[in-house]
Amino acid sequence: MSTTADRLATAYLDAIEALGRVTPKGWYAERGTARAVVTHAEVASLNGVFDLATDPDLDSLDKLATEVARQAPHWSIMVRGEASAALVDLAARHGLRERHALPLLGCGTDDIVFRLGSTQRALVRRVGAAENERYTDVFTESFEAPAGAFGSLMGGAVLDTDGITGYLAEESGQPLGTALGMRANGVIGVFNIGVVPSARGRGLGRTLTETVLRDGIAAGADAAYLHSSPMGRPLYESMGFVLVETWTMFAAV
Repeated sequence: MSTTADRLATAYLDAIEALGRVTPKGWYAERGTARAVVTHAEVASLNGVFDLATDPDLDSLDKLATEVARQAPHWSIMVRGEASAALVDLAARHGLRERHALPLLGCGTDDIVFRLGSTQRALVRRVGAAENERYTDVFTESFEAPAGAFGSLMGGAVLDTDGITGYLAEESGQPLGTALGMRANGVIGVFNIGVVPSARGRGLGRTLTETVLRDGIAAGADAAYLHSSPMGRPLYESMGFVLVETWTMFAAV
């Protein structure tokens, strides 16, 4: 794996650890090269076992998977690249038989293409922990998730934590979308880019993403990463992101 891929994978693990440690009721553990996080959100990718080493530690994955499964009904196992037959079997033993490909996109901050002027950027503002309920409501609507699906994920002091920055897009007091920047070791991760259904098609996804990246650069980041859906990938590629590698996630069917 390339040095860039290794660096981005490490930054992602740092972000997951930070979230697991600061979110209310969160749980975080390490064993070998594996990491485990439980946030109690009803989303499999937000409760999981991660081993982003080039040669995953299957014994540690197995033991941490047992711990996570005891705590969260919705959970996952995530690794870099294609999963080995042994890992597929391990996931199946834990009831995780649905496989998802997760493209990891990344870029150096010097390669980012910024297009938006100050008028569009003014629609986005930072939010702190005092507004975590508002943020969660807009986040939930933007991702068209059931009420309560994210639980207390963004509650407590999450949005006041150093290296974690929440954003809301608003117009005339109406919330339009969310974003989250998670910065560690000179790398900015872009998360939670979502726009409410009634405001889509207006370029707000780009606006939110550019804001996270600009603030990350201002704080010293020289690289950025994100996981992209097929729908969002053309946008991110137009901004300078390229496919670094593809990860594999296992979840329950």
